[in-house]
Amino acid sequence: MNFDFSEDQKFLKEQANKFLTEQCETAVFRAVLNDSKKTHSKELWKAIVEMGWTGTTIPEEFGGLGLGYLELCVIAEELGRAIAPVPFSSSVYLATEGLLLAGSQSQKEKYLPRLATGEIIGTLAMAEGPRQPLPKNMDVTFKDGKLSGVKLPVPDGSIADFALVVARTGDGKTENDVGLVLVDLNGDGVTRETVETLDPSRDHARLSFDNAAGELVGGAGEGWSLTRAILDRAAVLIAFEQVGGAEKALEVARDYTMERRAFGRQIATYQAIKHKLADAYIANVLARSNAYYGAWALSTNAPDLAQAAATARISATDAFHYASKECIQVHGGIGYTWEVDCHLYYRRSKLLALTLGGPPVWKNRLVSQLEQSNAA
Repeated sequence: MNFDFSEDQKFLKEQANKFLTEQCETAVFRAVLNDSKKTHSKELWKAIVEMGWTGTTIPEEFGGLGLGYLELCVIAEELGRAIAPVPFSSSVYLATEGLLLAGSQSQKEKYLPRLATGEIIGTLAMAEGPRQPLPKNMDVTFKDGKLSGVKLPVPDGSIADFALVVARTGDGKTENDVGLVLVDLNGDGVTRETVETLDPSRDHARLSFDNAAGELVGGAGEGWSLTRAILDRAAVLIAFEQVGGAEKALEVARDYTMERRAFGRQIATYQAIKHKLADAYIANVLARSNAYYGAWALSTNAPDLAQAAATARISATDAFHYASKECIQVHGGIGYTWEVDCHLYYRRSKLLALTLGGPPVWKNRLVSQLEQSNAA
């Protein structure tokens, strides 16, 4: 079984790397970070849209490129390396995937062409505060075509044009009482409030719905299974972002240890530093291996996609956190300052670790999948 990318996919990766190296230096990240009024880099987002990346997996009949998930994976890795401050993951991994997975023909015709061209931005609204987003914890309701309740935090909620909202469509709080509701965030009954996170370069918001008009995506009782399917796909793609970020953080740390001298020698020659970098390298290689497995499962719609997604998610989260943390450590005291870029990778690693649910959620998901596999 070949888990490597094709020559065309490797070429796409190289071109994406070149493009983002030119268009997304850390100064772009800092420009968003330093301006509380900025939710993302509009210039970079426009350039990405012009590259056609937002329509990577959207079929040609809906104005997309009609490529596969492997192409999207290599783009995701380079976006992760660049820690790009854009709403790509929300609009492409979550909203677009949700519509491709379960949208009606009319919904696809209405939204997919505009998602492909970047005319609109979408997102997924699942969490309702600090509680784990499970059916038993959900209070947002959808009845008679109207949505009511609060979702917090919603990635890119301040700038998204529509959201796929996970809501209760029945009287109970079981999986069969959950639906996925498409809501126009610019319509009546929707209010937004930006919320602060550790990584201000990625927008998050509190969305309040007061009898806001909505329409189901999929069936009334299919919402939870659809949400899980969307998250599994997004987990693989975000794992590639995390792998890209982890490798870049390791490179930044390595380069610094090669030029920083202490007691007359490069600090890279000290054993303690070597051990830190070696451990980060091992974690990165393991994360890449699991991400490749996830990419294969995603591209072939393999039966063990859920297990592969959880494995990739856990491994990549650990690798990015460790690499970004050790990047700060090897820089010493200066690594904690605003002027050095170390904190940019650490911020993004912490944010991505929570984007689809924290590590405990995915570890429980993996255990459940393994138990099901053993039972079968």
